[in-house]
Amino acid sequence: MHEQNYFQSLVAAFVRGKLAHTDSYETHQALFTTPLETLSGEEVQELIQLGTAYGLRLHKFKDTMELARVRNVLGILKGLQPANLLDIGSGRGAFLWPLINEFPTLPVTSLDILPHRVEDMLAVQRGGIGHLSAILGDVTTMAFPDRSFDVVTMLEVLEHIPATTRALSQVCRVARRWVIFSVPSKEDNNPEHIHLFNQHTLQNKLAEQGVTRVKFDFVPNHMIVVAKVAA
Repeated sequence: MHEQNYFQSLVAAFVRGKLAHTDSYETHQALFTTPLETLSGEEVQELIQLGTAYGLRLHKFKDTMELARVRNVLGILKGLQPANLLDIGSGRGAFLWPLINEFPTLPVTSLDILPHRVEDMLAVQRGGIGHLSAILGDVTTMAFPDRSFDVVTMLEVLEHIPATTRALSQVCRVARRWVIFSVPSKEDNNPEHIHLFNQHTLQNKLAEQGVTRVKFDFVPNHMIVVAKVAA
């Protein structure tokens, strides 16, 4: 394994969070107690080897997996410079991990409906990424106060949700400045995709929430929506 294949701090944090109560902690305690930011490349490699031997799935932390829509949204966020961010439906982290790597001090809250995904995020938090928090929940029933997050992101999620109007209502409610999301722009063979949106439909759905400043960007097979939430 080559260390440049992984987001170094994230993979190290994940392994530390997952193995904190195992024999590995007792026999390699320094790897778990040294501040994350001071771990050497060799120490990160030791953690990767421990995680691999334990059967942890580390491929999600490879930095070679960045997608066009992820690059696009990260570029948008560099211009917005959010104070904090809510990422909805983080899943295996295809956007979340590049986001944290690119913005290493940004307070990020992740919301996901699957317990094992949330546990993975919490392991990263326990392992040393203290500005990440993760919550088990459904976008249509979020309990966050109004305007809790400077920016809300939701990549490849809306097409899975039956109650899209309710989801967008909640997203726009908790966002303080911007909502950014992506959806497929053409039909595919994913049986979990229950909606196919076009630009006109999304513009109307956002207008129902009082959002009229909307920009659409396109990358191969996907549409990215950047919406300015009314103050």
